Amino acid sequence: MPIDLQQEWDGPTTRRPIVIFGAGSIVRDAHLPAWNAGGYTVAGITDPDHAKAQALAAEHGTVALSVDEALAVEDAVFDLATPPTAHASILGSLPEGAPALVQKPMGADLKGASEVLDICEARGLQAAMNFQLRFAPMAVALKDAIDKGLLGRVVDIEMHGVLATPWGLWEFLEGLPRIEITMHSIHYLDLIRHLLGDPQGIHAKTIGHPSHKMAQTRTAAILDYGEDIRCVLSVNHDWDYGRPHQACEMRIAGTEGAAYMKLGVNLDYPKGEPDVLQIHTGGQWHDIPLRGSWFTESFTARMHNLQRAAAGEDTLIAPVQDGWRTMALVEAAYASSAAPMTPIEKRP
Repeated sequence: MPIDLQQEWDGPTTRRPIVIFGAGSIVRDAHLPAWNAGGYTVAGITDPDHAKAQALAAEHGTVALSVDEALAVEDAVFDLATPPTAHASILGSLPEGAPALVQKPMGADLKGASEVLDICEARGLQAAMNFQLRFAPMAVALKDAIDKGLLGRVVDIEMHGVLATPWGLWEFLEGLPRIEITMHSIHYLDLIRHLLGDPQGIHAKTIGHPSHKMAQTRTAAILDYGEDIRCVLSVNHDWDYGRPHQACEMRIAGTEGAAYMKLGVNLDYPKGEPDVLQIHTGGQWHDIPLRGSWFTESFTARMHNLQRAAAGEDTLIAPVQDGWRTMALVEAAYASSAAPMTPIEKRP
């Protein structure tokens, strides 16, 4: 029996031009292809490395802009594909009331996220976090299945990742005190919040690896949703032993069914493998044919929602106010990791 689930996001009636701050790999690999696929015009790219912006702009049929030129583009949506420490200053210079898409994380820590939130609210910015995993076809379909009651009441979520992540693509990460949860597992924590709401607390441990200098690349966490829901996360980015035993998957169980989701992009980033969603109802598994993937259809859908909200055609999902809650969960995870675990009693 085919299962009809929502996967796409409608586009806006009128598409505003997009101005991109940043010319890094995420812009090349995801933002520019996604904006093109969504029928959007990129009015220009600005970056502190102007030559880098020029080269990327030339590849994609747009232009490199100075900051002043970028801010002067009329009726624009501003796409901040920038490091978290740069968000506040850029947002503080945007025209009042402007729509903006803010790259995760919202700040280097919760203090930085609070500064971003204060600026957005003071200037009336229609700002959304780029938590695009919520908008991946597999995640939209999963949320629709849960909302329709196909799984019953969710009682178990397990996120499992054993990966070989090419951290060298993001040179700015080296030397930062917070990496894995802030830059990667934040997506999973945000999606879990999207599905279950805010947990009561978190137990977590996040550590690095002796083979490189990144602060953390391995995380284990338990989210406290009370006595009926088990919610765990285990991610290891240093499993560099070939594809057969790598994985990036989420399992969701309910009182009446279950779901399995494979996040393919992380298995050969940024090329990736196809995403997978399977739903178990009525005693059997159903393959859900997906119309797109996390990279890059989710980015297109994320922009559709922002632009529709700016036009009064939709409710803004994952605004900065909600993004702050995800950052609060991240902050709690780091606090938990820094605290001593319960000691084991020793015989006198």
